[in-house]
Amino acid sequence: MPHTIAVAGKGGVGKTTTCGMIIDYLCAKGDGPVLVVDADANANLNEVLGVEPETSLGQIREEMAQAELKGTVPKSMTKADYAEMKFSQALIEEDDFDMLIMGRTQGEGCYCFVNGMLKRQMDKYVPNYAYVVMDNEAGLEHVARGTLPHVDTMLLISDCSRRGIQAAARLAEMVRDMELKPGKMGLIVNRAPGGVLDEGIKSEIGKYGLTLFGVLPHDEAVYRCDCEGEPSSKLPDTAPMKAALKSVMHSIGL
Repeated sequence: MPHTIAVAGKGGVGKTTTCGMIIDYLCAKGDGPVLVVDADANANLNEVLGVEPETSLGQIREEMAQAELKGTVPKSMTKADYAEMKFSQALIEEDDFDMLIMGRTQGEGCYCFVNGMLKRQMDKYVPNYAYVVMDNEAGLEHVARGTLPHVDTMLLISDCSRRGIQAAARLAEMVRDMELKPGKMGLIVNRAPGGVLDEGIKSEIGKYGLTLFGVLPHDEAVYRCDCEGEPSSKLPDTAPMKAALKSVMHSIGL
């Protein structure tokens, strides 16, 4: 089985940027292949990675549910065959990684069949990779319902604010309540001025018993990438945030 990494955090803390740099780090190691899963409803990991998606699994689930409702599944195919054909269209193949964008379905009706097919498709994809990295929304929807077969490393991302740390603590509690039992779980604090945490933030981390994996500095180059629509994951390895993240990944054995 691959090593699966789930990345989670509240909106606006730099979670997706951090996730993109984790993916770039794993690809650069040459231990791949890497499967990237964007499970955030506000899907924009592709922008951080510089990928242009054509469709999402959410759109395909919508099309499949409507086809089943209207009876437009090709008569020459079973529902399972039709689902497999449609899901295969969503896999984005890049040189260093493959990517699936979950998206979100908007229509009414029962999605039990297509959600079950999605899990079965993921069960088929996952063993073909050395790493699976899933960028999650704060609710951990796809982790909670077992879209990934297991989680080896759970990374909770926060900015250097009390509210961000509190949100990360709630996520850690959610992981424990759902009995996900990742191999290891810890906090990465992003956007710290000079890469140094304020004593009040250190105290907040200790208050909630969070394991601190590392601290990433505020990086002006990342901000410029966001402003100019450039993929921040492609910044040089000397960029402060990227260099710090590499050190964090080494320290946790990745």
